[in-house]
Amino acid sequence: MKLLMIEDNTSVSEMMGMFYKKEKWDVTNAYDGEEGLKLFNENAQTWDAVILDLNLPKVDGMQVAMKIREVSAEVPLIMLTARDSDSDQVLGFDVGADDYVTKPFSPITLIARIKAIHRRAMMQPVSHEEGVIDDFDVQTRTFKLNSRTREAYLNDVLIPDLTPKEFDLLRVLSKKQRQVFSRDQLLQLVWDYEYFGDERTVDAHVKKLRQKIEKVGPQVIQTVWGVGYKFDDSNVPETPMK
Repeated sequence: MKLLMIEDNTSVSEMMGMFYKKEKWDVTNAYDGEEGLKLFNENAQTWDAVILDLNLPKVDGMQVAMKIREVSAEVPLIMLTARDSDSDQVLGFDVGADDYVTKPFSPITLIARIKAIHRRAMMQPVSHEEGVIDDFDVQTRTFKLNSRTREAYLNDVLIPDLTPKEFDLLRVLSKKQRQVFSRDQLLQLVWDYEYFGDERTVDAHVKKLRQKIEKVGPQVIQTVWGVGYKFDDSNVPETPMK
């Protein structure tokens, strides 16, 4: 893999460099946000993942993440931060991060997260070709989802601005309607984490996904208290055809 690591702490970069070398990964280091954006934009289509510190000089990590997402919606993006509050985590996901690792962290954990997020990226369907735009792999009375175009509709209204992980989460839930998924199950199915996941990752993504769904219609992601989440659109009124 070809990684871009934007981290101003040289000790962290050097430590991770030894682990990247062991995996035979090619890593390019940037030590401030401005340099990181410059390096990313020079080879935007070649990066397999970006590892991004939140607290950076010159341009902070949130701004860097937003700029990266303006160029590429697909490149896997993992944030590193010393902050450990739910609000910071939600904000990180809101600007397009796929994952969030809190310092201090185990290098083995970060390596596992990178591998998992890369596997998920490699499994994504390619963009649709002409003639398959209506090939919905999930379709109910009020909801439909197309994995080729990575679009989801509620009563024929597009759910806007879904990030890659929000779409993946919605796809997993909607394919097994009314089945309850625990947070651990969702971490494994959506993020491919079995041992290294943080349940707050799921909660943060569900919160943002719900906000986007509510822009177009009633809520279809339901909480089953003490267990997890499920998809259920049975109470969504069907919009009559005009």
